[in-house]
Amino acid sequence: MCASQGITYSQAGVNIEQGNKTVELIKPFVQKTMRKEVQGGLGGFGALFALDMEKYKKPVLVAGTDGVGTKLAVAHKVGKHDTIGIDCVAMCVNDILVSGAEPLFFLDYLAVGKLEPEQAAQIVAGVAEGCSQAGCALIGGETAEMPGFYAPGEYDVAGFAVGAVEQGKIIDGSAIKPGDLLVGIPSAGLHSNGFSLARKIVFEACGIAPEQYNEELGCTWGEELLRPTKIYVKLVQEIMEQFPIKGMSHITGGGLLENPPRILPPGTHIELEYGTWDIPPIFKLLQKGGNVETKEMLRTFNMGIGFVLILEPKEAHNLQQWLKNKGIKASLMGKVTAGEPGVTVRGLA
Repeated sequence: MCASQGITYSQAGVNIEQGNKTVELIKPFVQKTMRKEVQGGLGGFGALFALDMEKYKKPVLVAGTDGVGTKLAVAHKVGKHDTIGIDCVAMCVNDILVSGAEPLFFLDYLAVGKLEPEQAAQIVAGVAEGCSQAGCALIGGETAEMPGFYAPGEYDVAGFAVGAVEQGKIIDGSAIKPGDLLVGIPSAGLHSNGFSLARKIVFEACGIAPEQYNEELGCTWGEELLRPTKIYVKLVQEIMEQFPIKGMSHITGGGLLENPPRILPPGTHIELEYGTWDIPPIFKLLQKGGNVETKEMLRTFNMGIGFVLILEPKEAHNLQQWLKNKGIKASLMGKVTAGEPGVTVRGLA
């Protein structure tokens, strides 16, 4: 027997009015990220962006997309949603930055079981904050209410970034050669990778509640786990203006063992010197709590290094000092050698 009375979209679980309310709530956040190249306003079928052809003579567009992974489960558990959008932006813009690209604009995709406008506004406010940190415009997005697919209160978020780099200024790693050095820039913590392992250790193996305070962390576990991913765009743009960078790597899933080799040309290898950089307490606590081998830590987490740059030795030392003058403790953490692309770690116990 089919329905005897008419069923509305709202009765099926999708509330159009709540969607409209969400759009109104997020408009002020989006407006703060606008750039002069953006054409049109929020709400169109497509977002318009006019590339500045005075700035770029032979522009190459660089695009990237990513999500936040199971860090979202921590946000759900803690009930804090205003920073997860920063992570989403960071994972995308840091990736396209590796090519030397300037992030131009960003779009987000938010899928929910039941749309809660205030929660959605918190998430998008985080996205807008991330875009402001990266200097790119939040020019569009999609909020999808999917009843029966996501449980009430749960959501997923993904992002899409587009940037541009001058044809002759693309950084692709092709100039890397044996003898070059790796300069590691510190991370803010876990960033947005390895959370399936981190959650298993913290919440399952150790039975720790997110509101539990930890002296070594100087905050609660929930606060530490939700610490936003660092956005390196403006710092690295400044570095590129002053130093000849041969290659860069964003340390995400796969950690320090899987990411740096992605930029190596044939015939080159990386030797990391373990112990040359500071490892934040969160990683030591996770390793101890889960009895995790060091190599497993290195291929799962960033271990305190969020972004790596490769330069000639003299330039690497100059960059390290330049960063020190800015209050950033960068590390000379390894070198390029001859061999097959990959990473060898020296100094492990």
